[in-house]
Amino acid sequence: MLGAFGRMLCSLSTRDFQGPTVDDLVASGDLDKATGSIFRFGPTPLQCHRHQAQSIAKARAGQSYVVTTGTGSGKSLCFFVPVVDAIVRARKAGRPRRTSAIIVYPMNALANSQLKAIEQFISQSGLSDELRPVVRRYTGQENQEERQRIADSPPDILLTNFMMAELLLTRQDSLDTRVIENANGLDFIVLDELHTYRGRQGADVAILVRRLRNRCAPDKAPICIGTSATMASEGSDLGRAQAVADVASRLFGTPIGPESVIDESLQRATDDSLTLDSVGPRLANVLTSAFPDVLTDGVLEKHPLAVWTELAIGLEDAQELKRKNPFRLKMPFSYCPRTAV
Repeated sequence: MLGAFGRMLCSLSTRDFQGPTVDDLVASGDLDKATGSIFRFGPTPLQCHRHQAQSIAKARAGQSYVVTTGTGSGKSLCFFVPVVDAIVRARKAGRPRRTSAIIVYPMNALANSQLKAIEQFISQSGLSDELRPVVRRYTGQENQEERQRIADSPPDILLTNFMMAELLLTRQDSLDTRVIENANGLDFIVLDELHTYRGRQGADVAILVRRLRNRCAPDKAPICIGTSATMASEGSDLGRAQAVADVASRLFGTPIGPESVIDESLQRATDDSLTLDSVGPRLANVLTSAFPDVLTDGVLEKHPLAVWTELAIGLEDAQELKRKNPFRLKMPFSYCPRTAV
């Protein structure tokens, strides 16, 4: 029974509201046609969620912002899409290649996985070498030849970690100096997983960002973008947004208001017409019956245990749907959705 229950949990997927496709954004002029050829799956254009479309609009307006949607919600596309779009537009305008964006990760594993993901998008675009954005990693894992190549041929996007970014700015190494000089006129500074930068490390990263801005963009204000799934979860929506905005403003050294904190807008994965009260009387029979090995999406949408799982464990069904904070469950499971933490 517990194994079947676990499979059901894994099968559920609370959805963010859909936004436009990249083809829609190309048609409206919000994205360049070349960007549209990158962010797609073969003939199928990327379907943006609402928070991704909001991020693209913020970047197009030249505004800094923070994305605080849940894990697995596609936060990386909230900066990769507008960054890539700015790069292909600059290339079409005849601007020479230089490092336009520095993306700082707290762990090399994140940089490695996102490098692979964005390169997959770019490689299938069919764009010429002249237009195709170049992404490189500079995290301390590279050999001398790779470092030399990055110094000689500046990438459009540089993925790094905060320790290596600090070394690029302070270490007396000719290759490092050239890598950072290639970022003169920097357009974007991105901090992924903002919540990891606390205490002394947070102060170090705040100083790092200021050094980057002073060194690479002394005459302009680069767009600063932060992402985090877990920065603030208590208080009202406005209170949470203000708390996130305050932290981001201190880290980036630039004013970011609560209106620039982009959160998720959720919709249920199960049938909207079913409630805890309507499925509660059916749970006992479901829990004492055998589960089928295969449960289709259509069955799961109306399954009493699926509805209970989403509403009692996953979501806070108030004026707006919100993800519930983690809490402990007692065994055996009961209809009561919450227990003392």
